[in-house]
Amino acid sequence: MGVQAGNEPDLYAAHGHRSSSYSQYDYVGELGSLIDDMSQYSNLSIAQNLLLIPSVSGTWTPEEVWDTGVMDTYSSNIAWMSVEHYPTDNCYAQFGTGTPRNATELWPTYLMHSSAQSLVQPYLNSTSYAQTKGKPFIMFETNTASCGGFPGISDVFGAALWGLDYGLLMAASNFSGGMFHVGGESVYYNPFISPPTNQSSYREWTVGPVFYSSLVIAEALGPSNQSQVLEVGAENQSTYTPNYVIYENGQPVRMVLINFLSDSSGNSNYTANIAIGGGQTGQSNTTPSQVTVKYLTASSVSQKGDYSWAGQTFGGNFDSDGRLEGTESIQTIPCDQSAQVCSVSVPAPGAALVFLTNELTETEGAPSTTFATTTVTNTGNTATVDASVLATSNGRNGNSPLGSSSKGSANGGVVFRESIAGLLLRVGSIGALGLFLRAVFVL
Repeated sequence: MGVQAGNEPDLYAAHGHRSSSYSQYDYVGELGSLIDDMSQYSNLSIAQNLLLIPSVSGTWTPEEVWDTGVMDTYSSNIAWMSVEHYPTDNCYAQFGTGTPRNATELWPTYLMHSSAQSLVQPYLNSTSYAQTKGKPFIMFETNTASCGGFPGISDVFGAALWGLDYGLLMAASNFSGGMFHVGGESVYYNPFISPPTNQSSYREWTVGPVFYSSLVIAEALGPSNQSQVLEVGAENQSTYTPNYVIYENGQPVRMVLINFLSDSSGNSNYTANIAIGGGQTGQSNTTPSQVTVKYLTASSVSQKGDYSWAGQTFGGNFDSDGRLEGTESIQTIPCDQSAQVCSVSVPAPGAALVFLTNELTETEGAPSTTFATTTVTNTGNTATVDASVLATSNGRNGNSPLGSSSKGSANGGVVFRESIAGLLLRVGSIGALGLFLRAVFVL
């Protein structure tokens, strides 16, 4: 699909890979050299026209790269335009570098729509520019915080709602996709962590919050590849209740309603009153007689694992075989035809995927196929210890810290940022569309 031509080149100098004078023009010069080198090999002739650039992380703005003329000079070689952006970092706790962060103070900022807005806003000019060049624009690396995220933020239900809001706002802002970064087993923000051993014997998958985000986004956008996403009610809605409508062929077909508030009493649930057409829109009323709803829920924004997506779950940490369990639950809500409105309640906390037509976006797909595990990193521990000996043993006494052979780990000896395969969320985009759907959101 593509070849990334450099990763965060705006940090090359700071990381000691280039001189302190390294500039955007130097990067573009190296891009030209890369293209020339690739052209010398027949097996790279296709790849040289699939380049993804510039993947800057914020030290340079993307505009500073576009201003070099790179999109005109190498237009035929560039298939993707990209940036990378995390809301903050936890590098001080992981590696002793950068600025100490107080997770307790940061936590509330993830539970409001303004978080997604602040992440997307710096790139609105570039997403528009990408459209003039006919190129897809992708957030090529992101998650709750770089350097592994935060415990109590990245691995709890609030992060699922944050990822859902962030992904849909990217779609509404003309991003073509977004990749939630995946790290090692000690990383808090992972969409999933696979078990280190034979899956036929152990149920040890951990499925993280942002994987649930991707499930909702996938169904919200649907399989048609025609979806267009629009934020609704932005001018008067609460920052805790963002809402989106998904169009296909000019018609609203689905909505996503999010409630960041956490209140088990039910007093913070809110009701979205949805009408299609009618009123002052100048169009005929097409409000359906009923809608179907899937809910993403948990007991609180701080809950770890066991989230419910339409009644199904991946369970808790180290508790899954990678498949959703439980009976799927899809709610049918009748609409008030006399008032021409559909009232959908959204729990606190939670999100609702509302189907405005009779067509659900999920499909049965092909039958599942399983394969025997051929390579494992842990074959299981069969050693036994007498219980009485174990009870009186010294153990580590907390005085012998465990070591690490992984570069970049807290005691690994070498500090660097890993960038490995992530989870690609396909998102749609929207141009100038009229608003056919009117909605009143009542707290």
